[in-house]
Amino acid sequence: MTWGDLFDPQLAIDSLPYILQGIWYTLLISILSMIFGLALSVILAVMRSSHSILLKWPARFYISFMRGMPMIVFLFLLYFGLPVIGVEWKALTAAIVGFSLNSAAYMAEINRAAIASVPKEQWDAAMVFGASYRQALTAIVIPQAFRIAIPSLGNVFLDLIKSSSLAAVISVPEMFHMSQIVAGRAYDTLTMYTLVAIIYWLICLAASALQNLLEKRFPIIS
Repeated sequence: MTWGDLFDPQLAIDSLPYILQGIWYTLLISILSMIFGLALSVILAVMRSSHSILLKWPARFYISFMRGMPMIVFLFLLYFGLPVIGVEWKALTAAIVGFSLNSAAYMAEINRAAIASVPKEQWDAAMVFGASYRQALTAIVIPQAFRIAIPSLGNVFLDLIKSSSLAAVISVPEMFHMSQIVAGRAYDTLTMYTLVAIIYWLICLAASALQNLLEKRFPIIS
């Protein structure tokens, strides 16, 4: 067995432009799912931290259900299952909705822990100056919690980038799906999957660099 049997550089170079056509879908799914999931996670975190049973238990059920269901099963449910009851989405829409709803459950726990870690004195100080609960939460607590949560939220984003490859199972033409097409035509799965793995790694390196910049831009105030 030679090096060429393991990885064909010429095939990788020739196939790179075709595979990179799917990078926009990969980034679109990852970025939009992070944005929508983060917005929902803040709501869930506040509900989860509430003393009201009507708020706390629905949030706990949602988080438990989403964290306990495999992502691939959820994608199949959204794309192949919902049409049975008349709800049909395009593959890209189903992927974004699926990853947003799923990632929100994980980020909700991160945000809940971050909010809880903000000293109680911050709440008390806001109340002394006449701030309402909502004002204290949005203007004082959440900004500090965001600084604390950045590293963990960055890990969620990296996981979204990698997990976006699962969208291939519902025919979204992202990078992994494109590499599967080339691998089937060229009968060289090892080269194609190695190539796409390297591309995912490079994207994650860029995302990690962005995370480091955010941590420096918003340092934790002790």
